[in-house]
Amino acid sequence: MRAVAAMSQPDLPIAFNTSPRPQGRGTLSREPQIHNFAESLARSQRYADADWWLPVYQKAFPQMVSAVSVRDDGWAQRGGIDRVLTLQCGRTYTVDEKIRSQNWPDILLEQWSDEARQIPGWIQKPLACDFIAYAYAPSETCYLIPVVPLQRAWRQRGRQWIVAYGTRRAHNPGYVSVSVPVPIGVLMQAIVDAMFVATKERRNHQFVVTPSATQQALLL
Repeated sequence: MRAVAAMSQPDLPIAFNTSPRPQGRGTLSREPQIHNFAESLARSQRYADADWWLPVYQKAFPQMVSAVSVRDDGWAQRGGIDRVLTLQCGRTYTVDEKIRSQNWPDILLEQWSDEARQIPGWIQKPLACDFIAYAYAPSETCYLIPVVPLQRAWRQRGRQWIVAYGTRRAHNPGYVSVSVPVPIGVLMQAIVDAMFVATKERRNHQFVVTPSATQQALLL
């Protein structure tokens, strides 16, 4: 699990919350640019034990029988797996949990984990997990985002988003990570489009989904 750094239809992203949702706060995040790594690590460990995670996953998967937190360093953690969910049928899903400590109207997509060394962030590198659970701690709201269409949406729209929304840098000891703040509604529409795979003759087809209506319909 990672606390997101303070910085400069089927399988849609599903929003779950366990408390009333707050009003939006604008279009783009304007979080502080200085990232205290030690504080962020302590915060992420604290959030791993938050009592609202289980109700969130139970809403998403009514047939869930267990939600096991993966904390030890190993292939699972390195592959972006923070939790393994098991259903009654025996099917398992793996989840990478990311936390925002404030309620923002965007989702930060990590482009570079280390900008100077050009080490790809989680939106670009291969991930072993099935979903990104992107949560906002104050409102206990979580967007459960399928990884495959999310990363395809980035490949299709990433350059456009960098121009439109800019980047945010988190200064850590020895490295700087870079993320792109994409408004939630914009990201949802892009993921819907990314799930459509067409022949060459129909490559310009686009599903039209009203982001705000989609968000409300998927908020349980």
